[in-house]
Amino acid sequence: EEAERRDHRKLGKEMDLFVISPDVGKGLPMFTDKGTTIRRALERFIVDEELKRGYLHVQTPILGRKHLYEISGHWEHYQDSMYPPINVDGEDYVLRPMTCPHHFMLYAARPHSYKELPVRYAEISPMYRKERSGELTGLIRVMGFHLADAHIFCKPEDVKPVFREVVDLINFVMDTLGLADRCWYRLSLRDDQKEKYIDDPQGWAMAERDMREICEELKLDAQVEPGHAAFYGPKLDVQMATVGGREETLFTNQIDIALAQRFHLEYIAEDGSRRMPWVVHRSSIGCLERTIAFLVEHYAGALPLWMMPVQVKVLPITDEQTPYAAGIKAQLEALGLRVELDDRKETLNRKVREAKMQKIPYLCVVGQREALEGTVTVTNRDTDRK
Repeated sequence: EEAERRDHRKLGKEMDLFVISPDVGKGLPMFTDKGTTIRRALERFIVDEELKRGYLHVQTPILGRKHLYEISGHWEHYQDSMYPPINVDGEDYVLRPMTCPHHFMLYAARPHSYKELPVRYAEISPMYRKERSGELTGLIRVMGFHLADAHIFCKPEDVKPVFREVVDLINFVMDTLGLADRCWYRLSLRDDQKEKYIDDPQGWAMAERDMREICEELKLDAQVEPGHAAFYGPKLDVQMATVGGREETLFTNQIDIALAQRFHLEYIAEDGSRRMPWVVHRSSIGCLERTIAFLVEHYAGALPLWMMPVQVKVLPITDEQTPYAAGIKAQLEALGLRVELDDRKETLNRKVREAKMQKIPYLCVVGQREALEGTVTVTNRDTDRK
């Protein structure tokens, strides 16, 4: 019963957050204005935080030449999760399932000195991955999504401090979202199926050793899971369970031992030589669609004030108070709050009931007395007190 009450698909409909249309297609959610407001709040939060921490926010296209993914190895190792190529004038293009090759091309577009490393490219990037039709569900399993993605190019000797910075950001995000107590770390390593991974025993040994040492130094009680590594390196995943009990990955962070070499990435070292950087792949707030689903379920729809699409609803009791209520709305909006005025010809009880179903944090009731006295009666969603 509790899982059903918190199900983001049910709450998403009640709160008017998103729509999945069979005519648009399974796994392709559309956000309403209210759902978009939540997404915008999360996006602004993470972009501002990343800019403070030295990230360079960029934009890259959702298409790429198939050749690009053949170089990276994604076509070889990840083809089952990619959509078939689109042929344009004899050239094959694919909808990107990740941004790494695009960010590599940005890095390769000009020379880099050791003095400017680490270079941190970040993007809120639309991506498309094939999922089995039976696994598509709400906002958690989708075919089109937006990932808060980043790639950090650093000197090999700096990979550990860079990765510690990544973990610090992840912990900050989990604390801010209120999810820290619900999440755990998973150290994802190789298994014995060699064909799944880049053939570089020395690189794997070094990266896995660094990843283990980072977990020990930061006292992360990470569950070790062989077989969940990316084909190009080990991962540190942040895991969380849905209200239905299914384990899902919320964020993922990876040390890349191979792709810089495949793309001939380099930097000018202090002695003037050309050296290959290491790359850390990182997601700070994860897939926005999935993160919103987890937040809606975690808070049973009653999201923190800063995320809520409507923070205050003003409810005049009769038409006579509507002009005064409109003035209250304007004053609150001038303070930066997101406010709605419910001036429908409905009973106050119905207006209140519907506002509570939408989990609106503050209700401002305006009657004859309030209009005469220049006041409002405020009800707090979380305490139900006036």
